[in-house]
Amino acid sequence: MEHSQLDSAKTHMEKTIRVLRDELAKVHTGRANPSLVEDVVVEYYGTPTPMKHLANIVAPDPDMIVVRPFDRSQIAALEKAILASDLGLTPQNDGQIIRVKIPRLSEERRAELVKLVQRKGEEAKVALRNVRRDAREHLDAEKKDGSIAEDAYFKLRDQLDELTQGFTTQVDEFVEAKAQEMRTL
Repeated sequence: MEHSQLDSAKTHMEKTIRVLRDELAKVHTGRANPSLVEDVVVEYYGTPTPMKHLANIVAPDPDMIVVRPFDRSQIAALEKAILASDLGLTPQNDGQIIRVKIPRLSEERRAELVKLVQRKGEEAKVALRNVRRDAREHLDAEKKDGSIAEDAYFKLRDQLDELTQGFTTQVDEFVEAKAQEMRTL
């Protein structure tokens, strides 16, 4: 049974999954990945701007990120933004490009990152439950005002619960895969 509340809930849940994937991709795994620095905010002529809009960012080696600014006059601002970020990375500037060496992870740091990944997973699950709660409230209101029948209401609630469970399972799978990646690198 299709219903606007189910469609809306599914759309919001899919967005939550996309956000989680993006967040997990930014977690440092000991491998160079341009996504580690592409969203670092740089002061560009007084405007906070993501680094990906100001430079070409590549990872030519597993332990190196190279940032090639479109406007070389901004190289100091890019370097400053990387240093100021909470990534713990030290950029090296040669006047043309910025090289960022990605250090190997210690066991202690790996454990911290696994906890961070798990926390992001829990946040995603809370977001999914909030979407389910909002959809249920709308269904309850529709049942109360008589715009849906009681048997349809219970069927929709069951479908909503199944939808939520499916997305929660996806969150668990993403978190476990990322945690496993953190442990094995």
